[in-house]
Amino acid sequence: MASQSSAVDLVFHALADPTRRAVVQRLGKGEATVSELAGPFDMALPSFLKHLSVLEKSQLIASRKRGRVRTCALQRDSLMAAERWFVEQRAVWQNRYDNLDGLLATLNGE
Repeated sequence: MASQSSAVDLVFHALADPTRRAVVQRLGKGEATVSELAGPFDMALPSFLKHLSVLEKSQLIASRKRGRVRTCALQRDSLMAAERWFVEQRAVWQNRYDNLDGLLATLNGE
């Protein structure tokens, strides 16, 4: 459980930044080189590489190097871990709202 929580923490940390979210969104369309990913952002390449490092540490992306070209791809399993967390939270809160609805109905004499 602790490792799952840690993995989800890394994913949410990675997605907390708009640059990293944009990279994940772009990689949802398919693989891209680092140059292609960095192009839309007004920042130095070393700064952009730090963003990629955070994404790789969270296992949201993976990269491979061929010659001088580094290509990145989305790792969907980590996104699915975050999605599962949201589903669990939705179920908890839905149950709480259902309980509140029942209590309010009882108080109103329904």
